[in-house]
Amino acid sequence: PLPAWSSADAQADGKRARSWEARPAGSFGVGAREVGGGKPTRGGAMARRPLPTQVNRKIAVLGYRGVGKSAIVTSFVNSEFPETYVPTIESTYRKAIRMGRVQFLTEIVDTAGMDEYSRLSRNATIGCHGYVMVFALNNRQSFAQIQQINEVLADMLGSAPNIPRVLVGSMADLEDQRQVEQSEGMALADRWGVPYVECSALDDFNIG
Repeated sequence: PLPAWSSADAQADGKRARSWEARPAGSFGVGAREVGGGKPTRGGAMARRPLPTQVNRKIAVLGYRGVGKSAIVTSFVNSEFPETYVPTIESTYRKAIRMGRVQFLTEIVDTAGMDEYSRLSRNATIGCHGYVMVFALNNRQSFAQIQQINEVLADMLGSAPNIPRVLVGSMADLEDQRQVEQSEGMALADRWGVPYVECSALDDFNIG
């Protein structure tokens, strides 16, 4: 799940980034561009056929500790589910995402688990175009916590309605342990004016 983005280019911040695709990290520094290829015309000249526009984007994944943020990110980026839980300090991943004629060269910041005393890191705020707000469907406390995190985000960045976000309920595979109903997640998303999705990294459900 990805939030909607504005048209501005992302600011480069790849010092600690780990690239999960077979392209050099430096290639993510290009801005929007089109280059030509094409087919011969009747006169023998080559008609230019633009390749997909490339645009840099940066998003951050926020949420309470242990809600599955890293599992969602690694499943999305690397198509792997991490079998062992290791608390995240902060990691940055990169993935090219094709949407129509546009290829988004996306930097994804997997943040450390937050609580009511946490502050957002500079890497999770500077240059970000959107946020994935994660809570666990089997953890009522994480549902309350994501609302506090949203308030922290709004305090740092300004008016919350103008912040591109998507609300995500993780661990949908643990239906028998559900503590947050789908209707509650949808109601919160409606209040924020953002999309809502439930997913499972383990089952690869609503990840891609």
